[in-house]
This record gives sequence, C-alpha cells and structure tokens, in this order.
Amino acid sequence: MKSITLAVMLLISIIGSAQNVVNGRVIDGFDQPIPGVSVTVKGTSASTITDFDGNFTLTTDEDYPFTLEAKSIGFDDGVLVVTSETNEVTIVLDDITFLDELVISASRAPERLFESPVSIERYGVKEIRNAASADFYGDLENIKGVDVNTNSLTLKSINTRGFATFTNTRFVQLIDGMDNTAPALNFVLGNLVGMSELDVNSIELLPGASSALYGANAFNGILFMTSKNPFDHQGISTYAKGGITSQEAAGDNQFIDYGIRMAHAFSDKFAAKASFSFIRGTDWLAADKQDLDNPGATRLDPSYNGVNVYGDDFGVPLQSLALQAGLTPAQIAGLGIPDIDITRTGYDEADLNDNKVESLKFDAALHYRPFADDFEIIYAGKVGRGTTVTQDANRTSLRNFILQQHKLEFKNDNFFVRGYVTAEDARDSYDIRFTGININNVWKSNTDWFTDYIQNYLGVLTGTTLGNDEAHRLAREAADTGRLIPGTPEFQQAFDQVTSNPDLSEGSKFTEKSQFRHADANYNFSHITSDFADIQVGGSFREYKLNSSGTVFTDINGPIKYSEFGVYTQIQKKLLDDRLKLTGSVRYDKSQLFDGNFSPRFSVGYTLGANRNRNLRASVQTGFRNPTTQDLYIGLDIGASTLIGSAPDNLDRYTDEIFGNTVTGRDAYENSFSASSVAAGAPVAANIDIVKPEKITAYEVGYRAQFGNFIIDASAYYNQYQDFISNEEVIVPLVGSVNGTAAEQAAAINAAFSPQTSRAFTASTNSDVDINSYGAVAGFTTKFKGFDLGANYTFAEQDFDKEQDPDFRSNFNTPKHKVKASIGKENLFNNFGFNTNFVWSDEYFWESDFGDGDIPSYTILNAQINYTIPALKTRLKVGANNIGGDEYFTAIGSGFIGSQYYIGLSINNL
Repeated sequence: MKSITLAVMLLISIIGSAQNVVNGRVIDGFDQPIPGVSVTVKGTSASTITDFDGNFTLTTDEDYPFTLEAKSIGFDDGVLVVTSETNEVTIVLDDITFLDELVISASRAPERLFESPVSIERYGVKEIRNAASADFYGDLENIKGVDVNTNSLTLKSINTRGFATFTNTRFVQLIDGMDNTAPALNFVLGNLVGMSELDVNSIELLPGASSALYGANAFNGILFMTSKNPFDHQGISTYAKGGITSQEAAGDNQFIDYGIRMAHAFSDKFAAKASFSFIRGTDWLAADKQDLDNPGATRLDPSYNGVNVYGDDFGVPLQSLALQAGLTPAQIAGLGIPDIDITRTGYDEADLNDNKVESLKFDAALHYRPFADDFEIIYAGKVGRGTTVTQDANRTSLRNFILQQHKLEFKNDNFFVRGYVTAEDARDSYDIRFTGININNVWKSNTDWFTDYIQNYLGVLTGTTLGNDEAHRLAREAADTGRLIPGTPEFQQAFDQVTSNPDLSEGSKFTEKSQFRHADANYNFSHITSDFADIQVGGSFREYKLNSSGTVFTDINGPIKYSEFGVYTQIQKKLLDDRLKLTGSVRYDKSQLFDGNFSPRFSVGYTLGANRNRNLRASVQTGFRNPTTQDLYIGLDIGASTLIGSAPDNLDRYTDEIFGNTVTGRDAYENSFSASSVAAGAPVAANIDIVKPEKITAYEVGYRAQFGNFIIDASAYYNQYQDFISNEEVIVPLVGSVNGTAAEQAAAINAAFSPQTSRAFTASTNSDVDINSYGAVAGFTTKFKGFDLGANYTFAEQDFDKEQDPDFRSNFNTPKHKVKASIGKENLFNNFGFNTNFVWSDEYFWESDFGDGDIPSYTILNAQINYTIPALKTRLKVGANNIGGDEYFTAIGSGFIGSQYYIGLSINNL
C-alpha cells in the first residue's frame, strides 16, 4: 500500500511540474531573422535569447494559454499568445525608425530621439557588436561631434565642443546613474574602471551644457551608459580578444582582453548578474625627446629639458653657480660665461615606467521586484583596478589604482531614488617626473652635483684651450660619474625607495583615498498631469571627503569635507496637433563654499511634413561649473611651481619653508607678481581673485529629418563663458612686499628675478577675458542595398583676445575641422559581415600645464571583418586600428599612437 501511495504521489508530482516547451523564431518585417532578442513568458522569470538565426527555445511551468514578450533595441516590442502546444511559433518585430527611437537623457524621461529638445547621440548594442575599434569605448570617437584624446591604450578621454584636456573636468560620465569621476583626480578615467562591453545596454551622449537637469559640471557634455537588466538579459556570455600593438618606440607587443557575464532571474521577483573583464598589454610609449623651450636642442645643450625626460626639468643659472664658486662679475664677463641655465641629466620615461597597462573590472547587481511589477530595488557594486599613465601638470603612473562604487536604488516607471558612494585608492601610483628628479637626488644631491659641474666647467675653461661647448660636455661627464644606470640593482633600489615615499622632496608616491557620497531623486508626474503638461521634479546632494594625507591636498591634519546640493523642475507641453513641443526647466544649486546658482533652460521643437519626418529645434540654456576639488584644496609642489587651490580656508592651510622664509598660499594671491611681467623684466602685481564657479550661456539650433532610409541631423551652437576657471602663473618674492612701501616693493622686484629669492605658484582663479566658442555638426546615415553608410563633419572654434590676459590658457585643444565616415554590412553574404571607420582631424594647438605645442593633422582608418557560427552561437572578428600605420598623437607629452591588430571570439553575446 505504501508503495502504491508513493507511486501515486510521484506521478502527481511529475504531472504538477510538467513543463511546456516552445520553439520559435523572431523575424523582422522583411522576413529576416533578428539575433539577440529577449523572449520572456509574461509575468514569469522564464526567459531566453534568440540565436544568430533568430531561433529560440523556451521552457515554462505556465499552463496554456500564456503570453510571450519579445524585446530588442531598435524594434517595437512583440507580443504573441500561445494557446496550445505547437511545433513552432513566429514573432514579427517592426523596425523602429529614427523617428521613433527612444532616448532618456535629454529630458530625464523617455521620448522620441526625433523630438529631443537638444542634440543627442545614441550608440547601442548593434554598434558595439560591429565596432571596428579594438574596444567599444574607443569606437565612440566615430560619433559625430565627439573628440577622443588618447592618453594610454586603456585611458581615453571623451570630449565635445572644445576645451579638452586629459583631466577633463567639463565632461561628465554616468554609469547606471552613477558619476564615475575619480574624486581627487577630478576626471573620468575613460573606461579603465568602467563597464564591460558584455553588459552595455545602451549609450547616450548629450553634448553641450546640461546643468538645468544635471547640475554642476554638466558643462560641455554628458555620456550616459546603462547596463543590461538581468530580468531581460539572462544567461552566460563571454568574449576573448588578443593581438598586437605596433609602435616605433615600443616595438610589437601582445595584448589580451577577455570577459564574462552571468545573469539569471530566479523568479519573477528576484534576479542577479555579475560580469568580469580584464585587459593587459603594453602602452603607447611616451618617448618625445624634443625641448619645447629650445627646439632642436639635445642633451649636448647644457639647458636641455626633454618632454619625456625627467630629472632635467629645473635649471640653475650658470652665472649664479660661478658667483657661488668665487668668481666676480668681471671674471664671469671676461671668461664669456653665458647667461643660461644648467639642468641635470634626466632619465627617459621608459626608464621610470615599465609601460605595462592593465584594466580589471568586476561588477555585480541584485534586482528585486517585490510586487512582480515595475517597482524595483537594486543594489549594484562596481570595482575596477587599473594600471596606466595619466597626464596633467606631470605624468603619473597609476599602478593598481582602484575605483569602486556601491549603489542602492528604488525606482519604477515614474520615479527613482538612489544613493551611492564613489571611492578611490591610488595604491602604488607615483609621479614620473618626481621619480626621475629624486632618483638623481638619492645618488647625488643637487648641491653636490652642481658643485661638481661648475668646478669642472671652470677648470676646463681656465686651465685648457678647449672651448665653451667642450667645457660643458666634460663638466657633465665628470658630474655624472657614478650615475645610477637603469637596469642595475642600484637603480632599482633607488627607484623602489623613491616610489614608496610620498614626500615629494624625497619621493614620488601618489597617496590618495578620497571619496564622495551622492544621492539624487526624480519624480515624473506625467501620468497624473499629462492632460495639462508633463512635469517632473528632482534634486541631488553630494559630499566630498578629500584624503591624500597632505600629498596632494592640504589635508595633512585630516580629511577635508564639503558638500553641495541642487533641486530642479521641468515642464513639457505639446501644442498644435502635437507638432509643437515646448520644454522649460530650471535648477538651483548651492555649494557650501559658494553662493547659489540658477540654471534655466528653454527649448522649442516643431515637427514638419505630412509624415512628420522633419524637425526643427532651438534652445537656450545656462550652465555652471563648480571649481574642482583641486581648484579648491590642492597644495602640491610640482618642482617648477606649486599648484595652489583657493578655497578661503586653503589660503593659510598651505605653508612652506623656502630658504628660511615661510610662504603661504595666501601669498600667491596677495603678494605676487604675474609670471609674464617678471619674464618681460617689468614685474607687475598679480592681485588675483580666489576662484568661483564658471558660467556658460549656450545657444543651439538644429534640424533632423528622415527621407526613406536617408537620415540627416545638423546643429549649430554658440557658447558664452563668464568667469572662466583658469590657472595663473605668479611669482612670490621671498623678500619685500609687492603691495608695501616703495622700499619693500623694490626689494620684492629684485627678489622676483632670482630662483633663490622667489617661488613660482600656479594659482586657481577666474579669467576676466571674454571667452566665446562656436561650432557646427552635420551628418547623415543611410542604407543602400543593405550597406550601412554614414558621414559627418564637425567645426569648432574659440574666440578670445589673448592680449587681454597673456597668462591665460584656455586649453581649447580642439581641431577646427574633423571629418568621419563609415561603411559596413552585417550580412555581406552568408554569416559574413564587415565594418570600416575613417577619421580625419585637422591640426590644432595643445595647451596644458605639462606643455604646449602643435598637434599635426592625422588620419585614422579602422576596419573589421566578422564571421558567425550559428550552431555555436559564436562570432569571430578580425580587425585592425590605424591601418595605415602613420603614428599620431593627440596631446603634447603623450605617446605616439601606432597600429593595433586583433582577433576576437564572442559566445552568446548578441
């Protein structure tokens, strides 16, 4: 009896858990298969992804009838009711045209890209799949209006509308709503510690000012990256790439890049995902030996200072050395000793940096839908570790640098509330310039080296018939006797000693553990107020915690904290048969350190044509940029000068003893001469102001249209800047007073001309110069016999009078003209596709604290071919970047960029 009972129970169990299997295919309106479509049983966690031929198999516990939902970016959602067991079902998805593609970032709510009130660009899964660049982040350069400055193989800086630097503080990058700016570095580290290509769902780029909705620093543009939701994108996907980088300076070197993503919905209420990616390779070696101040000079020149040579950065006047050696002015004149500086012998960057790069990214997320509807609770954690080189006033080797973010978010279709923390840890990072300087000092102090130099120089000059050039050569040879040689144990010991010491007078370690906490919220009332208008409100709060132990900031006595907040609202209204769209928004932001700012925006868009296929748009908006953490609290001696921030409490926080004299940050602002006036021989008091927020008024007009498969989009803008944040070079005399009595002023003027009685500062302030910039972008995309074709042109220019402020550096750093084009086809023939991209950049002038100089024009050609293996859900891709091999560079001091060749394999990544 027991056996019968058990058998019956087992049978009931089997029947109760019987599963229904659905086989099907997803196609478009032209009967072509669509790969990578998410197919879900509505109201359950049962989900799958179509293969390369659009086929899928789905197993569910649901009884008939049940509903299948199919979703894919670029297509309208498809719904099919399955009423009974069937051999195969077919789901047809209609293409979303350019007119109907949805974007979110322009108005913080879903809207048709065609009706966006401002310029916006979109880059999705299809573009990532077909990218010709070795990494999808670098492929963003093909978006119209976008400039990419390459600092490293793994560190690229994206910018729009001018004023680009590697430390790009005017451009914001949000990943799933989180700003991944490094708190102390003040800029986004590209995708070094960003997102794996396997988890990218969509990318939207909003060029120009966006402070009305996104607050401080949303000034020149924002990049929005969103990841795949594990409810919609389940399964395991992976990729692996490998190849070589080829550069004249570094030779041919291997690189690897691989990753994996895992996601699963355990029920209709709970899902989780995790992804991991890793890149390792050899960087573009920075090996520029030119002397920017003395073109054509080599190390045979006593004053030589090579761009990527370190330790030769600071000169001591030869005549001053001769005076210290006991010569009189008359003897100096009689010997014909020139008025030049002598620099020590430096080390090449290759001697101080192993040139290896790595990027390790890991992220995980838990998604909970307590009511199995659109309300969702999300925990997301991201941790990235990278090794690369970045560049500002000096070049810095970021070694095992860590950036991590942790977020808790509550959201549904109408609101979100999120809070997150962003924290960095510099780990083994160090300043390359100070490494060269202090390795020299470990071996022989400056005092001893320059003493040896002048003694041998004078000995040759007075004791032989050899000329001045030979005297310098022999003097350097004698002073360098016993110098540490790269590759020897002695050099390595000195290197380890210097790079582990955070005191820049002796070491070069970059100590940094800063963070910020951020919270923001938004509520869209459109579902309530749609009869009148679409209305939304929101706000944000951020608190900075600067913690460099006094190595970067003036936080030697403990972390520095300050905060800021903002609130905003937006109203959108459609009129005239929904052809006219009016958008108005305003935001108020207040920093603990500054007065509040209002940032309004108003835009109007009008749709024309019987088919509503043309759209005109115009907008005017203001924006602002708060001074960065470094603008406010830096206190960093970089050798040639001291970088000083001007937060009111920072002026007296920074102090230093120089030749027995105490100098403070306040002296840079209240007791200094402008550096240009000292160089001109007629010192003038600088009297610079402390830094305050920078403001912009931006005007834009645009036109979008679609004629069949032909899409055009064009825009023009004009920006007016007020209180442009800049650095000013000043000279602080250690004797006398710039604004004192006549005698004190005379003493200060005399002191300003000597390095022994003065100190150079680079002070954060605002320029009084009227700065304007303007430009235009135009492009088209089309399909012709199945080929995807596109081309675009960008024009950018700035307008200001340099003579108004000779010390002002705008750092526009942007080519006036840039042209891009692409051609590709996903299915050239059975399972075979290709894509190519072309970029031409005009020449431009680069300005930065590291160095100024001309960037020659360059041309880049990238291409890839791919082959799919449907049975294995696998795609093979072979590609090359900078196929022509003509090396180019995008900034003074960075490595020349050569060619990159790769082969990649992706599995279940559709």
